[in-house]
Amino acid sequence: MDNTNEPSYEQGALADLSFEQAYAQLETVIAQLESGEVPLDDAVALYEKGRQLSAHCQSLLDQAELRVNRLNDDGSLTPQG
Repeated sequence: MDNTNEPSYEQGALADLSFEQAYAQLETVIAQLESGEVPLDDAVALYEKGRQLSAHCQSLLDQAELRVNRLNDDGSLTPQG
């Protein structure tokens, strides 16, 4: 298998990525898969990596949506509870 494609993220490494970083990596993974030039084993590893990146991006979007939904009309955040 090609060492340039990490099959998955070590625990914590994915959590350190910002939305923008994770999304950029996801776009790269998608482009590699769509090229059709990736060997099967590498494609499976890339698919796994893409799923992890996608889940991370979705989690960050969900967190942002919760923050926006908690905003009051005056711009202050509603206390959690």
